[in-house]
Amino acid sequence: MKNILMLNKIAKVGTDRLNPADYTLGTEMDNPDGILVRSAVMHDMAMGDNLLAIARAGAGVNNIPIEACTERGIVVFNTPGANANGVKELTLCALFLAARNIVGGIDWAKGLVGDDVAKQVEKGKSAFAGTELKGKTLGIIGLGAIGGMVANVAVHLGMNVVGCDPFLSVESAWNLNHHVVKAATYEEIYEKADYISLHVPATKDTKGMICADTIAKMKDGVRLINLSRADLVNAADVAEAMKSGKMAAYVTDFPTAEVLAIPGVVAIPHLGASTEESEDNCAVMAALELDDYLANGNIKNSVNYPAVSMARSGDLRICCLHENVPEVLSKITKVVSADGANIENMTNKSRGNVAYTIVDITGAITPATEELIRTIDGMIRTRFI
Repeated sequence: MKNILMLNKIAKVGTDRLNPADYTLGTEMDNPDGILVRSAVMHDMAMGDNLLAIARAGAGVNNIPIEACTERGIVVFNTPGANANGVKELTLCALFLAARNIVGGIDWAKGLVGDDVAKQVEKGKSAFAGTELKGKTLGIIGLGAIGGMVANVAVHLGMNVVGCDPFLSVESAWNLNHHVVKAATYEEIYEKADYISLHVPATKDTKGMICADTIAKMKDGVRLINLSRADLVNAADVAEAMKSGKMAAYVTDFPTAEVLAIPGVVAIPHLGASTEESEDNCAVMAALELDDYLANGNIKNSVNYPAVSMARSGDLRICCLHENVPEVLSKITKVVSADGANIENMTNKSRGNVAYTIVDITGAITPATEELIRTIDGMIRTRFI
C-alpha cells in the first residue's frame, strides 16, 4: 500500500484511477510515496525519504523545485496537452478582447442609468470601437499543444499566422496547418505581428522575454496575449508601452499588482485551464502517470527524467535513476549476472546529466546484490519492483 498526498483538490475522475487496494489518498500525510498537485507551491515544502514521484495536474511546473527533486531521484510529471483545448479557447477569447474594447464597453454600459439608455449607447459606443482579426498577422511564440491549435484556428479566422518554436517536435509540426509560416527567430515575430500570443513555459531563458528591448522591435500598436506565465513579461516595460501607445492592448491570465495598475490591461483571473473538461483530463493523466511509475517504474511525461517504458517480463524489475556517466549500465548487468539472475529485458535512456535504466530479470537477487547496485558510482536512486 502506497500513500498519495493531494496538495490541491484533484478531480474524482482522476483519483478513481488509483485503486484503493493499492493506494491511500489524503490531504494530510507525513512522508508520502507520491504527490498529486495543481497550483500549490512546493519550494519550501519538506520532502520525506519515501517520496518517489510528483504528478502535476497541468503543464507548468514552476511551483515545484525541479532541480532538488532531480538530485534526490524524485520523478516529476506534468500533463502536456490535457488542458490544451481549454487554454486554446481562452486564447481565442483573449484575441477578441485585445482587438475590440469589449471589457471597457461592458463596464461603461453597466454604469448607464435613466430612460434613455439606448440613446446613450448609440452616442457613446464609438469610444469602444476596435479592429477585426481578419487580415491581421498573428505571431505565435511556442507551437506546442496549445500554440499549434491556436495557430490552426487563427488561419481559419482569416489571419496571417507566423510562428516560432526552436524546440518544435516532429509531431507538432505535422499537426500545423500548411498556411502557418515558420519563423526562424522571435525577432521575426516581433517585426511582423499585429498580435503576439505567448505559449512557452517560464524558464531562465524565457523569463522577462517581453521587455523594453523586445517591445521596441514590435510594430506600433501591437497587441499582446499572455496566457502562459506572468514571468514572461516585464510589467513595468509593458506599462510604459501601453502609456506611449506602442502597445495597444495587453491581455493576460496572470493578474499581479503591477499589471492591474496598468490602464487598459485586461487581466483574467487565471482561467486558462479552468474548465470541467480540462480539470478532468489533467487529473486522469496525472493519476495514470503516477500509478504507472509507482507500480511498474515506467516514466512518461516527466520534466526531469527521460521517458522510459517497457512491458513487464521476468520476476523482478530493477529501476535505476542515475547520472549520465560511462559504465553504469555495464556495472548493473555485471552485478546482476554475478548473482546468477538472468536478464530478460532492459532499456536505458538519458536526458542531459541524468539517465534511467530498467532491467527485468528472472529469478531473485540477494539483499547484498541490491546494495551493490545502490552503491554503483553515479547511482541516484534504485527501486526493486
